[in-house]
Amino acid sequence: MLSLREVRKTRGEGSQRYSLVIPRLDLAAGRQLALVGPSGCGKSTLLDLLALVLSPEAAQRFDFVVDEGHVDVAGLWRDARQNRLAQLRSRQIGYVLQTGGLLGYLDVRSNIGLPRKLLGMSDDGTVERLAAQLEVAEQLGKKPQALSVGQRQRVSCARALAHNPQLLLADEPTAALDPLNALRVMQLLLGRVRAQGACCVIATHDESLAREAGLHSLRIACVQDKDGGVTATLEDER
Repeated sequence: MLSLREVRKTRGEGSQRYSLVIPRLDLAAGRQLALVGPSGCGKSTLLDLLALVLSPEAAQRFDFVVDEGHVDVAGLWRDARQNRLAQLRSRQIGYVLQTGGLLGYLDVRSNIGLPRKLLGMSDDGTVERLAAQLEVAEQLGKKPQALSVGQRQRVSCARALAHNPQLLLADEPTAALDPLNALRVMQLLLGRVRAQGACCVIATHDESLAREAGLHSLRIACVQDKDGGVTATLEDER
C-alpha cells in the first residue's frame, strides 16, 4: 500500500533544527501498528507525512499503491500536483485527530457521513452500521458538544472509517480517556479496521495499551546532534 525509503523531513535550523528520518517503512492491508516514542519525537510529523498533508524534502521512494497502480507521492509533491494529492487523501486515507476534529454545527450522523458526502458516495447504511459498531448509535441526532469525550472519540473513529479507506491514521486517539475507556475505544477501532481489511497506524504514548490491543510497535529514537539540533529516526523493520 505504502512504501517509503530514505524519507526525510526537516524543520528549523541550528539548535532549533528537528529532522525526522524514515529509512524504511512498508504498510500493507491488515497491518496494525502502534507508533511509539517520547513526547516531541515526531509521531505526529510521521502521521502527517503518511496522510499526505506534509511534504518530504527528500525521498528515495514514497509510493502509494492504489487500484490504478503505483503512485509516486514524492513526485506529486515535487510537481506541486495538489489536486492529485487531495484525491488520494480524501479517498484512500482516514485520519483521527487527537482533538477529534468534529464539526460542532453538524450532528453526529452528519459528522460521520461527511467523507462519504464529499466523495459523492451513496447513503447505503454505512453511517448507521458504524455508529452501532462503535456504540454511538443513540447519539446520531446529537451535536458533538452533547457527547462525552469517549463518545466524541468514537464518532471521530467512525467518520475516519466511513468511506472505507485503505489506510487509517490516528494521533493519540485515547490520550484524554481513562484506562478502561481507552482500551474499549482502541478495541472498537481496531475491530472495525480489521473488518474493513484496512491498515492502521496509531500514534500513542501508552505502550502498555498498544501491547494489550495487540499492536506491533514502531519506535522513533531521538539523538541530539553536534549543532544542537535533534534527529529522530524511525526504527528499520528489516
